[in-house]
Amino acid sequence: MPTLAASQTMPHAPVRRVGTHDRVFYGSVAVSMAVMAIVGFAPTFYLRLFSAGPMVTFGGGRPFTPLVYVHAVLFTAWVALFIVQTALISARHVAVHRRIGIGGAVLAAAMIVVATMTALAGAKRAAGPPGIPPLVFLAIPLFDMVMFTTFITAALALRRHKEAHKRLMLLAYVSIMAAAAARLPGVLPLGPLAFYGIAFVFLAAGIVYDLVSRRRVHPAYLWGGTLLVASVPLRLAISGTATWMAIAQALTR
Repeated sequence: MPTLAASQTMPHAPVRRVGTHDRVFYGSVAVSMAVMAIVGFAPTFYLRLFSAGPMVTFGGGRPFTPLVYVHAVLFTAWVALFIVQTALISARHVAVHRRIGIGGAVLAAAMIVVATMTALAGAKRAAGPPGIPPLVFLAIPLFDMVMFTTFITAALALRRHKEAHKRLMLLAYVSIMAAAAARLPGVLPLGPLAFYGIAFVFLAAGIVYDLVSRRRVHPAYLWGGTLLVASVPLRLAISGTATWMAIAQALTR
């Protein structure tokens, strides 16, 4: 009988170990991404909250508008929420996680609207990194929002499928991390491929973790990761075309 009991419990041991490792991995990723966001935005936002200096935008050095302040607050809330939600899962407070998730969905919707408005307003004001025409640069933040919307929508649709849901939420977060990566010291002059490459380190970490812990990569990473990575050269390719310029001019009138 003891042998039988042991044989019945053994199959569950690897599952428990994977669950523990998942909590450590996703918790570590959430904190690491928060650190990158804070470090990246510290010079133009977080540190200036505690100084007397004016709040100015990155690259262009233009004063913050009320819309930019709202944008910053919403995205800061997302960084905090991601850590809270990951911690709730680690503590096995799934019911609380799901209730807060309703607010998270509202926050994500607000982020999409405000970020799109901020990008368009910035293009109208000729804001953006030095050396890049504002309407050309506009393709980058707008595509970020397309990717973020895609992954958030998929994550909400698959919220009952925890393995897909948590990976899609991570993909959504990764899709907006390039802005923070570009603001790290010395990164902006290296161009979009560099700061997207830095942001995609978190995607790569998820893929490697899947291979180590499960010996396969979850389809959410395969399809979502491919879509996200492919979107970068795509947006760069179309951003200077006559078609895109016509679209950008129409959007910023």
